[in-house]
Formats: sequence, structure tokens, C-alpha cells
Amino acid sequence: QIVLVSGHLDSWDVGQGAMDDGGGAFISWEALSLIKDLGLRPKRTLRLVLWTAEEQGGIGAKQYYQLHKENISNFDIVMESDEGTFKPSGLGFTGNAKARDIVKEIMTLLQPINVTDVYDNADGTDIDYWMTDGVPGASLRDDLSKYFWFHHSQGDTMTVQDPNQMNLCAAVWTVVSYVIADMEEMLPR
Repeated sequence: QIVLVSGHLDSWDVGQGAMDDGGGAFISWEALSLIKDLGLRPKRTLRLVLWTAEEQGGIGAKQYYQLHKENISNFDIVMESDEGTFKPSGLGFTGNAKARDIVKEIMTLLQPINVTDVYDNADGTDIDYWMTDGVPGASLRDDLSKYFWFHHSQGDTMTVQDPNQMNLCAAVWTVVSYVIADMEEMLPR
């Protein structure tokens, strides 16, 4: 059984892709790194996917889906961060009401950093195939007030990234992915 965390590594033609979506890739990597460094071993596999060709039509995601869809019942949740890694506020979630209640309970663990909201609908080109087929999905929600200052522009460089805000995003990703991976049962569908 698999809990998938992800971001994509490609960039738009004029930008470096540091924010869109290197930040999502970085926090996904950091989540697994933190779990490993803490010596935690969840009941399910945590899988990191660094998508390619999202900006060119989601080609990498489609290929991955085609290769793994025969095991779709083993995918517990698919998580994608693709809207920057600014100050987080919560998660977008796609799934049934019982799964949503579980995710809301998990998010209460993030009260100390004031990131507890669960919004309707996860977003993510790379996880859409899975969610369309009924796999629960989550996407990071954060402060988008500056996102379009840099989105698909020459300004999308590493200087956009704030290490403190990225650490908060990584904390959200770490807590949610680990708790879901370590629950007794998979999220209900």
C-alpha cells in the first residue's frame, strides 16, 4: 500500500521552475527525509514522485498512471504540491466524507503552526488521473498572494523561496503523509 507525495521538476520556458514547481518537489523530498531521520517506519510505503513534463501536458503523470493503474487499490492517497511553497494554510482534499473527517482530524495535529484548514477539492495535474479513479487526493494550500508575481516568468528563481515558509510546508507534508501511512486502515473510498 502506497502514500504518494509529489511535486514536479520541469519549468516554464522562461523560468527556472524554482517555485513552480521545484518547491513542491523539495518539500516532498524533505518529508521523506525527515521521516527517515526520525527513525519512523510507517505501516505503508511512502513514495516520492518527482513528476516530469507537467508543464508540457502532464506527460510524465500520464505515463506513471498507465504503468501503475493496475495496482490502484493499493494507493491510499496521492498528494501533490504545485501552487508554490509560501506560508501554508492547509490542504485541499478530494475524497468521500469519511476520509475528509479523518484528514480533518489529522490536520488538528498542525495546530501549533496554525495550519489546520481542509478545503474542498485537491488540485494537481499530476494526480488528477488517480483522483478521477477514486483515490483520495491532497494538495498543499498556501498564501497565493505573491504566486502570480513569479508564475511562468523569469522571476521564478530560488530567491523566491523563503526557507522558513518552505519548512512549514514540509512540516505539513511530513505530518499528513506519515500519519496516513501509519494508520491501521487505508482511507475510505
